[in-house]
Amino acid sequence: MEIIKTEIEGVVILEPRIFRDARGYFFESFSQREFEEKVCRTVFVQDNESKSSYGVLRGLHFQKPPYMQSKLVRVIEGTVLDIAVDIRRGSPTFGKHVAVELSAENHRQLFIPRGFAHGFSVLTQQAVFQYKCDSYYAPQSEGAVAWNDPALGIDWRIPQEDIILSDKDRCHPYLKDAQDLFDYNTNYYM
Repeated sequence: MEIIKTEIEGVVILEPRIFRDARGYFFESFSQREFEEKVCRTVFVQDNESKSSYGVLRGLHFQKPPYMQSKLVRVIEGTVLDIAVDIRRGSPTFGKHVAVELSAENHRQLFIPRGFAHGFSVLTQQAVFQYKCDSYYAPQSEGAVAWNDPALGIDWRIPQEDIILSDKDRCHPYLKDAQDLFDYNTNYYM
């Protein structure tokens, strides 16, 4: 597994070593040992999957302390633009984001550490999205930032008139107004 650093420390792309032959291909999609050695010491406790059509935008979500989550995300059908936004007050990259295209073809995964908001937009007719979380879903701990916050400057690569949102995702605050964000100087993995 190759680990590719992004512009924001801690957010990394995982690119598997793929073995191909006349029968098809094989790759190891996850190894706890290798992940802890190369990325982060954490244990994933929940796997989730969603299926969405073109134009669906989910995000930008996070779970507030003490139920914060890291996510390891990948796409097994279609293509998405995956976004991680640094929401750690005091961080030199606060409000900055990483955008990575994940697809069934490139087999890449993105690790989103605790302290980041996460979202994605579906760029193909359909996409099946899978993600591992290192903390269980806690509805009382949900937090979010507006997908269209102009201060974030995210290009979701979909015309605005084609974007499909949940009612919930239509009304999140801008980052400057968001409550219960993270602190850059706190280690959320202890």
